[in-house]
Amino acid sequence: MVRHVGSPVPSAAAPRGGLVVLALLLVYVVWGSTYLGIAKALHGGALPLTMVSGSRFIIAGGLMYLALRLFWKMPRPTLRQWRNLVIMGVTMLVLGNGMVVLAEREVSSGLAATAVASVPLWMALFSALRGQHASKGEWLGIAVGFVGVVWLNAGSSLTASPTGLVLLLIAPVGWAFGSVWARGQDLPGPFMTAAGQMICGGVLLVLIGLVVGERPTTLPDSGGLLAMAYLCVFGSIVAFTAYVWLLQNVRPALAGSYAYVNPVIAVLLGAALNGERFGWRDFLAMAVILLGVVVLTMARTRKR
Repeated sequence: MVRHVGSPVPSAAAPRGGLVVLALLLVYVVWGSTYLGIAKALHGGALPLTMVSGSRFIIAGGLMYLALRLFWKMPRPTLRQWRNLVIMGVTMLVLGNGMVVLAEREVSSGLAATAVASVPLWMALFSALRGQHASKGEWLGIAVGFVGVVWLNAGSSLTASPTGLVLLLIAPVGWAFGSVWARGQDLPGPFMTAAGQMICGGVLLVLIGLVVGERPTTLPDSGGLLAMAYLCVFGSIVAFTAYVWLLQNVRPALAGSYAYVNPVIAVLLGAALNGERFGWRDFLAMAVILLGVVVLTMARTRKR
């Protein structure tokens, strides 16, 4: 789940429609499927912090960093930029992704994705607190979305898992705070930012995992290894590259539409491939959260 929101760079020429559709499908389907991938990796014996999150980000970030340095000759980040990347790694990957992975030990992948769908709402709230005043339509979207968040946390199957509930409250807040904080900071280009963020966050996740008692002495089974490979290659490299390309070539509202498509994909895949079951309260809460995100996105589009 590496989804750093950068500033879009206008393209010199309009991209071909087929490329836009392909990039959107990658972001929609691959990122939506990462929640199931996390569940499969955990079920296969992969440790949550040192393996599913930490090692995956170190490998993906390291490969991206080497490619950017060796083939694209991009300069290495400065010390100040590395400091900012560490902060992003803490907020977005340790608090964001790490908490989701820990939560999925107790809750379904679909419920985890639904909780994370509230990220745009938290981002809008933090932006407003920083002085970027929201319009009435944006406040309406925030209010509707938070009704869904409260409903999900208070009236759904999440109530059966207090630990999962707390972790899934922390995750979107951490990710959103890091995303908003990063705006205007001294950072390298978007691809180098992603690589550096994954390296910093991955190292921190491994260290935290070791401190809390994780001991990666044995490898996961074949299913767990395949799930981790999928998360590393497709979730952390391929889909992210598609997302950055979208940020540079289409409207931000379209690029950010993954926020309300991913939970639907995750719920469908969880039900079809992992035998997950959802109550009517879960579906209604998800619908309210997604409605809030849609209202927020439409209000932002009109404002721009």
